[in-house]
Amino acid sequence: MVQKNEVQVKIPEQAPDWKKIISGSFQTMFESKNFSTLNDVVAKLDQGEDYHYWDTFKYQLVPEIVSSEQAWSYLKFSRQSKIIKTKPITKDGENFGYWTPDSILKQLLFIDQYGGGQILAGDAVIHKSEQKRYIINSLMEEAIASSQLEGAATTRKVAKNMLRSGRKPKNHAEKMIYNNFQTIMKINELVKRPLSEELILELHRSMTMGTLETPSMCGRFRTTRDEPIDVKDQEGNVLYEPPEPGKIVPLMQILYDYANEASEGRFTHPVIKAINLHFYLSYIHPFNDGNGRTARALFYWYMLKNGYWMFEYLTISKIFLEAPSQYAKAFLYTEIDDGDLTYFISFHLRTINIAIKKLLKYIKRKQKEVSETTHWLKKYPDLNTRQKEAMKHIIDHPDELYTISSHQNVYNVTYETARRDLLKLSKEKLIIMVKKGKKFCYIAAKKFKL
Repeated sequence: MVQKNEVQVKIPEQAPDWKKIISGSFQTMFESKNFSTLNDVVAKLDQGEDYHYWDTFKYQLVPEIVSSEQAWSYLKFSRQSKIIKTKPITKDGENFGYWTPDSILKQLLFIDQYGGGQILAGDAVIHKSEQKRYIINSLMEEAIASSQLEGAATTRKVAKNMLRSGRKPKNHAEKMIYNNFQTIMKINELVKRPLSEELILELHRSMTMGTLETPSMCGRFRTTRDEPIDVKDQEGNVLYEPPEPGKIVPLMQILYDYANEASEGRFTHPVIKAINLHFYLSYIHPFNDGNGRTARALFYWYMLKNGYWMFEYLTISKIFLEAPSQYAKAFLYTEIDDGDLTYFISFHLRTINIAIKKLLKYIKRKQKEVSETTHWLKKYPDLNTRQKEAMKHIIDHPDELYTISSHQNVYNVTYETARRDLLKLSKEKLIIMVKKGKKFCYIAAKKFKL
């Protein structure tokens, strides 16, 4: 029996043999007038937001002087001349590569402008405790979405309440999410270490402990004793077969060397390298399960390692979850189209930029809320920022259980600090303790809006 992962995407249509077409149409395609026209078409397509594969390219308008197949062949010829080869190689020994059209350079500039966190560091309105709360909230969202991408069958609301309350996971899906959250919470502690087999296995073990059907598969690579793995579509067609177990260790060593290189003959932008590491770990598929979660954790590890600390605030997997077929297609296009990583890089960069723009909207909204809250809470000058934020949350979420434990988890403080915070609010008669079921929790003492 073959172990499989199912993906809601079909095998991409095979592209025409561009080398054969170029060879047979060389004279026609490279005539002065045709050459100039084709250059304009290629430039326009590759500077757009989408990095086209044949299955979408064939529907683009091309000049009548050539067929869609000829235009595709010229596009491929143009791309190949710009490809930068990377150290990571395919299971057949060919190098992966990528290039940076203007659309990618623009996206990298946007990330560089905001990815170091200046937007929050320079904003006095967003208090440090609120930054801390938002980081933890984002890590919760990332843990939930990343696990749901891997098949965790639970709702966001249930999972979020579990993490906020600190209760123990009740089932397999919740355990996946709990493990994911605990792992990405500690990534900051791991950034000073070089990438190694020990670190990768530690990440995988932390992610998958207690969630695998075969516990012995936790924290180890696939072996020849394990059942074969492939990735199939819903109709049972094989989309991808990872390298055989005997190739895992040498391919992973290439991954470590690529991540740990301080300098290369040619500069690689840190964001691009982080994305390539994400792709390559997924490509090698070294584990029986949990490859996606570990690959996304590796991406965050490399970004934080290189100073992009605002990535603690971004929930990228949540956006992947909104477009899982595009995520899968970007991977498949790279795998089947001469190892061109630009497909995966382009998709990943668009996702990051969406996440950053969502954060910008959040900050703008938060500025307004902070202003309103500050005005209302002027009557309570002795409250700290955690207490003020807790009041805002309790009022805005009347149906949610707010406890000492949830306050502790949200702000990452000690139990005693959390208890004192809520005791102060109770003494000010802003909240009251009530019993819901078997639990004691806090609610607003009266109905009012901030």
